[in-house]
Amino acid sequence: MSKIIRTFLLLLIGGFGPHVSGQDNVGEESTIVYNNDYFAQWSPVTAQDMIDRIPGLTEGGSSRGGFGGSSGFGGGFSGFRGGSRGGRGFGGGNRGSEILINGKRTAGKNNSTGTQLARITSDQVQYIEIIRGTSGELDVRGSGQVINVVLTDVFSDLSVQYELTGQQFEDNTVVPRGNLSLSGTRGGLDYQIQAQSGNNHDVTTYKENSVLGDFSANDFIYRKDIDDGGGYGLSANVGYEINPNSSARLSGQFTEGTNDSDIIRKTVNLRIQPGIESYQREDIRSKINNWEIGGDYEYNTVRGDRFKVLFISNSFTPDRLRERWNLTGPSSESKNLFLDSTSTTKERILRSSYTLDMFGGSQDIEFGAERAQTILDSSLALGTLNPNGISSAAVGGLVPVDIPNARSSVEEMRYEPFVIHNWVFNSRMSLESSVLYEDSTITQSGQISKERSYDYVKPKLDFRYDLTPTIQLRGTMEKIVQQLSFNDFVAALDTRDEDRDVQFGNENLKQEWYWNYEFNAEYRLPNDIGVASARIFYEDWTDKIERIDVSPSKDNLQGANGNIGDGEKYGLELNSSTRMRMIGLPNLLINASISFEDSNVTDPFLGIERRMSFNWRGRQNLSFRHDIPSKRINWGIRFSNTPDGNRKFYDLIDIEYWDSDPFWSAFFEWRSRNNTTVRLQTSRMGNWEFCRKRFRYNGGIADGYLAELESNCNHSGHDITLRVTGTF
Repeated sequence: MSKIIRTFLLLLIGGFGPHVSGQDNVGEESTIVYNNDYFAQWSPVTAQDMIDRIPGLTEGGSSRGGFGGSSGFGGGFSGFRGGSRGGRGFGGGNRGSEILINGKRTAGKNNSTGTQLARITSDQVQYIEIIRGTSGELDVRGSGQVINVVLTDVFSDLSVQYELTGQQFEDNTVVPRGNLSLSGTRGGLDYQIQAQSGNNHDVTTYKENSVLGDFSANDFIYRKDIDDGGGYGLSANVGYEINPNSSARLSGQFTEGTNDSDIIRKTVNLRIQPGIESYQREDIRSKINNWEIGGDYEYNTVRGDRFKVLFISNSFTPDRLRERWNLTGPSSESKNLFLDSTSTTKERILRSSYTLDMFGGSQDIEFGAERAQTILDSSLALGTLNPNGISSAAVGGLVPVDIPNARSSVEEMRYEPFVIHNWVFNSRMSLESSVLYEDSTITQSGQISKERSYDYVKPKLDFRYDLTPTIQLRGTMEKIVQQLSFNDFVAALDTRDEDRDVQFGNENLKQEWYWNYEFNAEYRLPNDIGVASARIFYEDWTDKIERIDVSPSKDNLQGANGNIGDGEKYGLELNSSTRMRMIGLPNLLINASISFEDSNVTDPFLGIERRMSFNWRGRQNLSFRHDIPSKRINWGIRFSNTPDGNRKFYDLIDIEYWDSDPFWSAFFEWRSRNNTTVRLQTSRMGNWEFCRKRFRYNGGIADGYLAELESNCNHSGHDITLRVTGTF
């Protein structure tokens, strides 16, 4: 570990050479501008290719850093997961980078502005600017930095891009994918349309050794999962300049896909010698349907004021049917589990604001309000093998199990008026302050009926000071209210624990929130060598959500997500992105980041102070990309690691410990003179494993009677992807 830390520190300070001149492209108001000709030596094809060459945007930000790619379909869907815990509201910024196109952000969550970068050709880009200050003219507030891709006034009437992909997995299965996108302009109309289709595949093996509480052998389990999926998606973004003062944009996306998992499990009972083997098979059939539509209208007055209104409506529906059989002979089997889960999450957002320019542009104030409606309709059906019950065709011919809160509807209505004030004191200092008031009502109906209301005042201060044109200091204080996951209100699948299958819901949840205090420092090294930055943060949490006891009786112990009380989290992040000019390799870009973090909360079962569940101790990332312009080649390797030890998850009857191996990936890319790109990429290099130890207790972890210790490791294997992209 000490060698890794020394390596990162050397990279973090490696750019501090003898250069003393100022950054060539640092402009006014903390904005760094990269004109189109800056990227000419690398022959980029898309706007994403251009951003990948900018130091400081490839680690921890929105850019993929040259290591990204298509996410695929089936099990690889990354679509909308409405209602998951996270920051609330559409208008707020975040700690990372926000991406705008011509100063505008797409009115969408799944169909975001960042996804459009690979569809914009490099000749359509006039310049890219990194905005480190604050301004009322921006579509986002309070972000760490804003990446604004400015397009030429007149670009190609029609540009067509294609991407063909073949991905080979460790079992030598090859799956195809492809997408086609069109972009162009006609008068005041600009548009981007993309269609994609393809398959997904994955093979994961699990090995688990289990001992009993007295440390005598219990069993050994070998499991193999084979996942096959496929799907298609359509997305579109349209903008129209009505006149010099007003414009409108519309975006939409639709995705549909399936994923089938075939599972074989062998269990060796080691409590009897010689061990007795038994076999099971499972079929899991999943499908999703996901759509989103959004739009906005903007009007700018002659004196510089701005009126804007936007809307978003989306829906996400996953269906999952899991069935399991005991294999009792060469050609005979007996079903013992039926688990059917269906849910639909819908979200509708309407936001309007008016920005008033004051004092000649040095100050502006924005007034507005946001209305959001989120709805979850869910149902869960469980059937098991029970000789004393009455079977039902509704649960696959097994005996139905009564699950509390298995069918439910949850709706939240949220209203959020806000006022945001931006004050540019001078060319070196700015302050953005805001106050948001949130009023929400959550109504649950079905097997459980309940209504509850909440209100919060959410202030924020964001101060930025340019000590020099290349050094910026930033301090932030903000109250952040997290979005509730509606799946925590209702009975849902427990995909982590095969022995339980279902986890109970908790209708008494309320939002967790915290005060966030952080200090950031950024130094842009001379002569475009790179960027070094540091962040220190402290979070003061209230009503933290983790597992609590919701057992209906002592004979039926059940845990669920609930509010456990207050806690705190704190940490340090260091980032560096450096061009190796000091060793004569200006086209070698090395990115390094290292973070340390810790947290504490009072465990509701044991009464002890411990780290928050699911929290990392820190991360280390190290990557490089090397461009060879004369050969039109670039290649790179990425290493990512998280420290092992004391990464725990606490539940009512068990405690889990997580460990994982370092993660390696690499790519090699060649561009032809007609802008055809051939890319070879591999990920999960080496014998990568994720391991978990689970301590199960009789009567709950507080009683301290160890019943079983499970040691489980899974391995998915490496994959190799060949991708061909081009334009015409």
